[in-house]
Amino acid sequence: MRVVVLHGNVAPDAPPDEQDSLLEAAHVAESLGRLGYRPSTLAFSLDTRAVIEALHDVNPHLVFNLVESLDGEGCLIHLAPAVLDYLGLPYTGAGTEALFLSSNKLVAKSLLARSGIATPPWMTEEAIRLQAPPFSGPYIVKSVWEHASIGLDEDSVVFEGSKLAQSFESRKAARAGQLFAESYINGREINVALLSGSNGPEVLPPAEILFEDYPSHKLKVVGYRAKWEEDSFEYQHTPRTFEFSRGDRSLLRHLVDISIECWNVFGLRGYGRVDFRVDRSGKPWVLEVNANPCLSPEGGFAAAAAHAGLGFERVVQRIVEASFPPASLSLSPAVPGRKRAAASRSLSSAAQRGKRIGGYHDAPPPSSPDLVLEEP
Repeated sequence: MRVVVLHGNVAPDAPPDEQDSLLEAAHVAESLGRLGYRPSTLAFSLDTRAVIEALHDVNPHLVFNLVESLDGEGCLIHLAPAVLDYLGLPYTGAGTEALFLSSNKLVAKSLLARSGIATPPWMTEEAIRLQAPPFSGPYIVKSVWEHASIGLDEDSVVFEGSKLAQSFESRKAARAGQLFAESYINGREINVALLSGSNGPEVLPPAEILFEDYPSHKLKVVGYRAKWEEDSFEYQHTPRTFEFSRGDRSLLRHLVDISIECWNVFGLRGYGRVDFRVDRSGKPWVLEVNANPCLSPEGGFAAAAAHAGLGFERVVQRIVEASFPPASLSLSPAVPGRKRAAASRSLSSAAQRGKRIGGYHDAPPPSSPDLVLEEP
């Protein structure tokens, strides 16, 4: 069975968060080979004509989609599955719609709020320029699109609403793109990973990010340094733990229930992760719903699976299995002739459609409020 491991194009001088995607792709391809598949890797770029031709040449039964950004832009993450949908190719992980809904944090937060799932109150950059935030600080300024903590650090926390506009301007060069502000939740950071099973999503052991030996004045932010700069204080003092006290049992059950609800609300498939902050009163707030979280060997998803007794190859196999209906595991080669002919006649149409989708993502849809007034 031929499987193309699809990843984003990475420049030689790309930052470590992008370089990590190459390690992830190699690790997945090696595991697929050990499982008996015939893997190959392919970089997805904005040259969709070349990508479609390359897929046509391989004629895969399945694409293992690991694309997280294109040319370093997270706002294009949904273009890869959109092209695969256009070609009629089955692929792993979340579909185009789920990536669309979860990757734009404004859209995701609006959907969470409408579903009754607590997420920190927020305001768009445009709304903040027109009025003061109706909820009290401190605030944290984040990228609408970028993940992997790109553009996020202690300086992202702003204590006065009157200084938010200034913070937006100062962060324009931080690879963060479009920005918004939400309430900064001072508390514990817990991640819950989920993996498709025969009876729905299986919740893997929750993990807490500890802030060890942090001075009392230092803000607890899992920012870019904590994730990627190995020599930094933040990286060296934010270990992951799967150990919880007896007193956390009720909280963990609640986090599990919320995570499954998020899976269903966003229509995730294969695997996912929900990131929480738990405030000092014990209330959990959903920060992000991550469709297709990182599968690097040192990443949190692989660690959670290992803690559950699942080897990485078993994780890969279950993600592959989740890509097909149970009755369709006897596969015929993909890229049907009708689709190939259409692709040959109009190879750039998928790119044009993707650009239109991307334009829609530049701002929340009309039904998405600019702010939500529930305070932590």
